[in-house]
Formats: sequence, structure tokens, C-alpha cells
Amino acid sequence: MLPATTHSKTEPKLSRPVQVAEAIKDWVVERGLQAGDRLPGESELIEQFGMAKGTIREAMRVLEAQGLIKTRTGPGGGSFVHDVSRQRAKALLGNYFYFKDLTIGDIYQLRLTLEPELAAALAGKLPEDVLQLLEENIAEYSEPTTTLDEEREQHVASLRFHAILAEQAKNPLLGFIIDFMVNLLTDLTVYRRLYSPPNIELWKQGRDHQQRLVVALRDGDANGARAIMSDHMETAWALMRQQEVEMQNRFISE
Repeated sequence: MLPATTHSKTEPKLSRPVQVAEAIKDWVVERGLQAGDRLPGESELIEQFGMAKGTIREAMRVLEAQGLIKTRTGPGGGSFVHDVSRQRAKALLGNYFYFKDLTIGDIYQLRLTLEPELAAALAGKLPEDVLQLLEENIAEYSEPTTTLDEEREQHVASLRFHAILAEQAKNPLLGFIIDFMVNLLTDLTVYRRLYSPPNIELWKQGRDHQQRLVVALRDGDANGARAIMSDHMETAWALMRQQEVEMQNRFISE
């Protein structure tokens, strides 16, 4: 049977299938099941949780929609614990923020706190192939753009530099949060057209900071990497805020 649950006055009451889905997740964790492990069949789940067939089926659909289980048909089929990919987790979390009207400041406030510490932690610890990947990424925006399409692509590429670093984080939570923020900022930049008009200072400062950062990372200079990334975030925040204001003024005038 389901455990008793309490709800605050402001929280909407969970539907019965969602409650069952949460109970199944708890059951999976308690038993230490791993990705690829088979879940009990429908009849066993009905008995285990004391729910009707329709409720169990809807709960399983909820879990599948969340990417936590995978159902296969045919011989050897059934429902299996599934490892949620980083891409899917970012997409699901992004849905929460879709209508939150995030600003550049909201994102950079966190970036300024977290990314300098990541840079310091990675100094002297990145393999040469990753350092070369960072340099190759910078080479994609080695020269100023001549069209708005190029400007957009350069903005996206310059943010990918930070996603590459996030993938190297030893702390998976830190890496995921930074990668998620990069993803949010990329989306904001594109659909709010924050790459227009082209900002030569933003391009120059961003490229120079990243070039200096790669040197500090290769040299194992943790304090230098932290300082460069901090300055990079502060400068980018100020310049991107200018882009945001420009976009808002353009919207009002139109």
C-alpha cells in the first residue's frame, strides 16, 4: 500500500498514478536496482502497491515519460530501470523554467559563483586532448563576424567552450548545473536574439579570456584560472546585459 503523504497548503495534491510512480521510484532505490534491471510484472506491482490495474499502468506511463523506465515488447520484454541521459534531464528541467521569464542576470549570478571554482578545480588536471578541443572550439570564433547568422553561431560556439569544461567536472552535480545553465543561456541568446546587433567587445573579451584560461589550465595555475574565469563571467554579464537592454528597447520601439 502507498505510504501516507502530507501536502502543504500551497502544493497541489498529487494524482493517484503520480503517487504510485513516486512509490515505485522509492521501491527501486530501496532495493538498489540499477539501470537495465527488470521491474516486477504488472500483477506483482498491483499486489505490491495495492492499486488497480489502470492506476499501475498510468504510473508506469508517468515513469516512462520521465525517462526512468524503458518498456520493451516481445520475447525478453518488460519494464526496465532506465538511466536518464544528461540531455533528457536538461530538457525536463528546462521545461520548469520555460515560463519563469529568466534574465541574463539570473543565470550569470550563478555562473559567477560556480564556474570560477570549476576552472580552479580543473587546472593541471585536463588531458591534452581536452585542452586541444577547447583550443579548436576557440578557433571557431577567431575572427569577427560579417553576418548575423555568423554572429549567432559564434555565440553558440563560445558557450560550448563552457559545456566542454562542465563535462570534465569530477563533481557530477556541479558539472550538470553548469552545463544546464549554458544550455539555458544558449536558448535565451537564440530566441531573444541577444546576438543582435553584433558586439565586437563581447567577442574580443570572450575570446581573449578563454585563450588565457586554456593557458592557465594547461599550466596548472588554479588561482589564475579562477581569476580569469571570474573576470570572464563579470565582463560577459555586463556586456550581455547591454545586449538584453538593446533587445528590449528594440521591442518597445517596434
